[in-house]
Amino acid sequence: MNDLGPGAGAGPGQTMFEFVRHWSRRDAADDDQIAENGRLVLVTEAVDALSRRGVDASISTIAREIGIDQSGASRLVKDAVTAELLVLEAGTSDRRRRSARVTGTGQLHLECAHAWQEQVFERLTAGWSAPKRRAFQQAMTELLERSNGASS
Repeated sequence: MNDLGPGAGAGPGQTMFEFVRHWSRRDAADDDQIAENGRLVLVTEAVDALSRRGVDASISTIAREIGIDQSGASRLVKDAVTAELLVLEAGTSDRRRRSARVTGTGQLHLECAHAWQEQVFERLTAGWSAPKRRAFQQAMTELLERSNGASS
């Protein structure tokens, strides 16, 4: 980042990665409880996203989905199971492997997290027109779809 502010003078790729870095570190340093909740949401959202795409939510696929090693993913899953947000079951493709599934409590947790995410988006884009908000959402969606297609 330079003295002109975030993204100033940077290319679009640099701005995108600065955006990702910024949101990946929000609030975590300020409050351990917020950070823990964020980790639980992260792993629960990962399992939910994998399931919606028809991908078995094993520890290795969860690790790939959130970009961490398997031991870190295993710890996150264990914490989410303890919090009753996820349950581990025999995998669908390989019965020896365990697969995570979002529980009813996990679904409620995600709904609350998603409502909060929408409130943050509304606050950050206050003053934007509805078409500008939709265009930004569409651009992010296209990037995600391309990224998911390239990594699968």
